[in-house]
Amino acid sequence: MIMILLALHALSAVVWVGGMFFAYVVLRPSIAGIEPAPERARLWSRVFARFFPWVWVAVFTLPTTGYALIFGLHGGMAGVGPHVHLMQGLGWAMFLLFGHLYFASWRRFRAVVDTGDLQAAGPALAGIRRIVAINLILGLIVVTIAATGRYWPQ
Repeated sequence: MIMILLALHALSAVVWVGGMFFAYVVLRPSIAGIEPAPERARLWSRVFARFFPWVWVAVFTLPTTGYALIFGLHGGMAGVGPHVHLMQGLGWAMFLLFGHLYFASWRRFRAVVDTGDLQAAGPALAGIRRIVAINLILGLIVVTIAATGRYWPQ
């Protein structure tokens, strides 16, 4: 059971952080050359519509598997090192940022794209881009902590 929990935990992190890395570092600069400009907003709308359900799976899977491991394997929060506490705190910050992105920024962006007000899509997309940048940085920090934390001095 522990192997399954660890696998689901790691895969969820890879999907979410890897998806943000791809979107921000690869897709975003590639889309810049697409003309006419309104097509960029439509493409982003389609990309997010496919990516966000996967993020929701990660948002539920990561804490579920993480806490199952903490309490099932380590007997609770007292049994884990400081790196786990740090990952947990950063993870909750990421979840909250994604919640804001999804329920405010994404809703705004989707509404302007759906109504055809593509002039307003740019500022709405900029809000999404800022949150993705912050969450990508936090996600990369969490992945680094996950990979190295067990070797930190106690």
